Amino acid sequence: MTADPRIGAVVIGRNEGDRLIRCLESVRGGVAHVVYVDSGSTDDSVAAARARGVEVVALDMGVPFTAARARNAGLDALLAHGAFGYVQFIDGDCELREGWIAAASAFLDQHEDVAVTCGRRRERFPGATPYNRLCDWEWDTPVGEATACGGDALMRVAALQAVGGFNPDLIAGEEPELCVRLRLAGWRIWRLDHEMTWHDAAMTRFGQFWKRTRRSGHAFAEGAALHGRGPTRHWVTETRRAILWGAAVPLAIVLLALLAGPAALWLLLIYPVRLIRIALREGGDRAAWERAFFLITGKFAEATGVAEYWWGRLRGRRGGLIEYK
Repeated sequence: MTADPRIGAVVIGRNEGDRLIRCLESVRGGVAHVVYVDSGSTDDSVAAARARGVEVVALDMGVPFTAARARNAGLDALLAHGAFGYVQFIDGDCELREGWIAAASAFLDQHEDVAVTCGRRRERFPGATPYNRLCDWEWDTPVGEATACGGDALMRVAALQAVGGFNPDLIAGEEPELCVRLRLAGWRIWRLDHEMTWHDAAMTRFGQFWKRTRRSGHAFAEGAALHGRGPTRHWVTETRRAILWGAAVPLAIVLLALLAGPAALWLLLIYPVRLIRIALREGGDRAAWERAFFLITGKFAEATGVAEYWWGRLRGRRGGLIEYK
């Protein structure tokens, strides 16, 4: 793999251990310069990066950490080394697939109105836990023009600079929010039918799933608050679904039971009915039943995240980072 002088990479992470080493090894051969942004690791992440000739930026942890802030800091450090045309962002728990940089940069070369291109992110161990399988399913988004990308993507530096980079205040959902601003500015987002990264969710407990999904609810609410009234209606539908199925429906049933008697609690059967419908719609196999269960259960976690965002906003306090591992 020959390094492309027009392309740099920004890796972000904290306490990723061997995952970070695999990440850095996969990236540094295909780009001209790599910056690793560390967010207060207590393991040997910083030393491991420096041992591989990677520039390290250690964030000041006296300022609230966000992945968006880390990516902006990494891009600033990268651009101090030259006028790079493209930047590959990648999380420290991911590993770049061979051929991705060449394919993605060629696409951007040919499509000057595309600001961001991403590919297929896959879980490295999808069979290890149902939570990993759920992540692998989530990553499989439609190929073609898209509304958003995730944390791994090749981006056009000029487009990033034109919209001011990532919003450093967001504790989650910073990539879709960036994509909203890019699209409003006339840029397009594209997902290629190409393998991009391996990801290691390392989720083994239900509590991790709950935190991750709660964080999604927080991101939905904040994204809708920022851009919900605009033409994109950013995450308005997702926020409303979380409120409806994770809070409004169960609370209404409980209230009805208090007023009309416990027989009204039979209405809670709407949830297993929905679970069955989703599972059958998804194919009816074991994986479909798993997805259905987590999609139904996740609405309660999302509703919690929505409530946390609005409670914090009413008190004038920003929420802290919600980490699931």
